[in-house]
Amino acid sequence: MPGSTAAFTQAQVSDLFSVPDWHPEGHPNMPGVVEYGRKPDVFACGYCHLPKGEGRPENASVAGLPTEYIVQQMAAFKSGARKGSEPKLQPLSYMIGVAAHADEKEVQVAATYFSGLKPRPWIRVVETASVPKTHVAGWMLVVNEPVVREPIGERIIETPENLERAELRDDTSGFIAYVPAGSVKKGKGLVSTGGAGKTMPCAACHGADLRGKDNAPSIAGRSPSYIVRQLYDMQKGTRTGARTQLMQAPVAKLTLDDMVAIAAYLASLRP
Repeated sequence: MPGSTAAFTQAQVSDLFSVPDWHPEGHPNMPGVVEYGRKPDVFACGYCHLPKGEGRPENASVAGLPTEYIVQQMAAFKSGARKGSEPKLQPLSYMIGVAAHADEKEVQVAATYFSGLKPRPWIRVVETASVPKTHVAGWMLVVNEPVVREPIGERIIETPENLERAELRDDTSGFIAYVPAGSVKKGKGLVSTGGAGKTMPCAACHGADLRGKDNAPSIAGRSPSYIVRQLYDMQKGTRTGARTQLMQAPVAKLTLDDMVAIAAYLASLRP
């Protein structure tokens, strides 16, 4: 791995109970539950969310989120209040299973660790009319070989900057998000002003810089794939809970195109 002296076998890279930590100097020491989990039911938190908490498109960035917010979300997964609109989404099923078996101390320790991390740029947003064709592999969209382009339509295509490094779970190699041309500007209007009643200005709850306020999470610089999933799940009622009720009015009138634009703009911001 570039810039690393570590070495792991493929079996170690694939072990959900041991994080392949290529750059241990880049983050604080991971607590046991983050680095190793607890067999047989609590996977290592840092395996999916990575040692620096950036996460990947199939899950979530948790770096810098308020400790209390992370604890609340784990409780929502455990109670069934937080589900997804696609029941076959395996990473979400894993998260629900971990939440069901992790004890309060493990949740608190992991939440405190991730909350103490500083978010950093992880997504590069590119507006375009065409994108490389992709296929699903390892829970990600992977560019086909040979590369053939197609119209992007009303989609977000989020794929690794470097596939090999992403597959090896390198926490210094991020992602590129292709978004429709003009979507960042449209998203900025919706986020900043509410789009003439289409939604509500996000700063009221998420802070003037959209990096969180009180117990509301940061939404700046996050995976656009993740943002669209959450907006859609809240609109459809598969993600519920006390804090989520505050989002019912903002998401009620959004079209999928609106969600794509909002996610594109938010992903373009510095976290």
